[in-house]
Amino acid sequence: MNAFAQPEIQKLVSAEEWQLRVDLAACYRLVALYGWSDLVFTHISARVPGPEHHFLINPYGLMFDEITASSLVKVDQQCNKIIDSPYPVNPAGFVIHSAVHAAREDIQCVLHTHTKAGIAVSAQKNGVLPISQQSTFVLASLAYHDYEGVAFRDDEKPRLQADMGHANFLMLRNHGLLTCGKTIADAFLSMYTFENTCQIQIAAQSGGSELTHVNPQIIDGVGQAMKVQSGGLGGLFVWPSLIRKLDRIDDSYKQ
Repeated sequence: MNAFAQPEIQKLVSAEEWQLRVDLAACYRLVALYGWSDLVFTHISARVPGPEHHFLINPYGLMFDEITASSLVKVDQQCNKIIDSPYPVNPAGFVIHSAVHAAREDIQCVLHTHTKAGIAVSAQKNGVLPISQQSTFVLASLAYHDYEGVAFRDDEKPRLQADMGHANFLMLRNHGLLTCGKTIADAFLSMYTFENTCQIQIAAQSGGSELTHVNPQIIDGVGQAMKVQSGGLGGLFVWPSLIRKLDRIDDSYKQ
């Protein structure tokens, strides 16, 4: 189903870009594996190294567990395909992802989901509550963006960029969750934490009892705690184990 066979695509790109494609395809498969996908309607992107602001995004219409390294679509900031592909790009995905990549030179990957727990918490007036250890990691770098309808319009980009600022977690009100990271592994680990935070919050609220909040001073020091927990590697600490898990199930994402 790819525009080019895998060996042809691999010949057209650098070794660095090919590895990025393999990691991004793995990320799509992992999102599907953990149950965070929404049919074909959410998206993950990765910036291709270089000054052009090119990035890779999903071939719109494929399920996440179908995506491979060679099927990913490479586009520029105007959504022009850099390498021919038979697949379109999700217009809403392009608006959101191009906005973040244009504003954040410090990040490589943007991951966006529409999970039940994420949308449920995004609809709550108080958003993420400091009621779990997981929530402290999120709250240390969290921003919010109000819902403006399906994100088709370019005029939403400046507001989204301003709301996100330098945060690595963005709650899209009434819409879903977004994380970004210096690596694909960082963005995935952040989403794992963000999603668990929301699931824990919904579960805790369903009990009907008064909730205990974490001391704000603990949240202020959580960045150092995360570095200690991951040995300073962030998402790269867990990424090899995730790849091994995925390879045991299906390694066709590498094609």
